[in-house]
Amino acid sequence: MAHTKSAIKRLRTSKQANLRNRMRLSELKTLEKKLRAAVDAKDAAVAAELGKTYCSRIDKAAKVGTVHANRAANKKSQVDKLLNSLAN
Repeated sequence: MAHTKSAIKRLRTSKQANLRNRMRLSELKTLEKKLRAAVDAKDAAVAAELGKTYCSRIDKAAKVGTVHANRAANKKSQVDKLLNSLAN
């Protein structure tokens, strides 16, 4: 257990940040699963909408530091490839 006042405050804020980060990552995973399901079902309209939403959410997560910027770029590239596969 933390002893100093600043350590106690830091523990409290880190717990809050951890909760926010877990919520963001969970949302990203859910969106990715829905997107892949829509691509498998060949539903282009739903997949395109989910792709836009996923890309904006992963950009936000990278901006605030939840995910690394390179990981966000790789995921967005994968989404583009998936959506382009529907166009063929």
